[in-house]
Amino acid sequence: MIVVRSDAHRPHHVLELDHGNLIRSWDSPARADSVDRAVDASGAFEVCGPDPLDRSVVGALHSPDYLEFLETGFARWRDAGHDAECAMAFGWPARRMGQRLPTAVEAQLGYYSFAADCSIGEHTWEAALDSAALAQTAASIVADGRRAAFARCRPPGHHAGRDIFGGYCYLNNAAVAAEVLRRAGVGRVGILDVDYHHGNGTQDIFYERDDVVFCSIHADPATDFPYFLGYSDEQGGGAGEGRNRNLPLPAGTDAGRWLTALDEAIAWLGLLRVEALVVSLGVDTFEGDPISHFTLGCDAYPVIGERIGAAGLPSVFVLEGGYASEKLGENVVSVLAGFSST
Repeated sequence: MIVVRSDAHRPHHVLELDHGNLIRSWDSPARADSVDRAVDASGAFEVCGPDPLDRSVVGALHSPDYLEFLETGFARWRDAGHDAECAMAFGWPARRMGQRLPTAVEAQLGYYSFAADCSIGEHTWEAALDSAALAQTAASIVADGRRAAFARCRPPGHHAGRDIFGGYCYLNNAAVAAEVLRRAGVGRVGILDVDYHHGNGTQDIFYERDDVVFCSIHADPATDFPYFLGYSDEQGGGAGEGRNRNLPLPAGTDAGRWLTALDEAIAWLGLLRVEALVVSLGVDTFEGDPISHFTLGCDAYPVIGERIGAAGLPSVFVLEGGYASEKLGENVVSVLAGFSST
């Protein structure tokens, strides 16, 4: 398997509001370091850097005004006289408030975001573009005939919708991979999201499409972030009706119950006759993850890879969450090794 990675993410490490405390984001450079060390120690992977990003792919998935905001927002924040390290929203358009696009950068931060866990720093845009380029490159490798590739993305992407950021995500890397596969001629792409948190952004982008179908196994949104999407009755709309599947699970879910849901997800994707797979690979399902509440042990991750591999589909793995940095790399490599063993 080829691993696509870069160090361009490193200067990006912003602030978040975490249960009332302003902290350095859980999405840290140490996460990527952990994965890189484990990949190198295994000796089982080819490693390459990204190709230049085709901005038309990102433009097909995110609105033009949103992309312009991400590119210029931090500079505009500084030009408005703010000297804070990061630009962060402090107001959002809630129920019975207007949804008009305001002109002030302070207001646009709330208009384009959905959570205070995600701010914008001086290097955020460059890191987000690089992360998307990793996903694009991995998908191109698979489209060219390789069985699988892994994009070691940072920042992650599955919470980023067409015109919103949050959950440490700015551009949707899994959506980029799916779009690349579609442009390469894959008839129908399946996205399997195994992160602890629901991939609300990916669902948003593809909810009314028939050519890319989405299935997510995640914590119950009634109790866990992102809270407002991820319920089982969200099944797609328009041309995408019946093409969206959510499998929410309660806090404390163990490996046995989680793997049963994985089998259900893979079977559902098979019924829809997907021709290639994008895996939003979050390993924050791990029992030691500091911000998640499932109880999968390290021994579950090779099994996850084996079961995904048994589906027999060309597959692009895209790194999402996982915040127990001391075990993150080991668990990611275990999934990839389990897949490669099939």
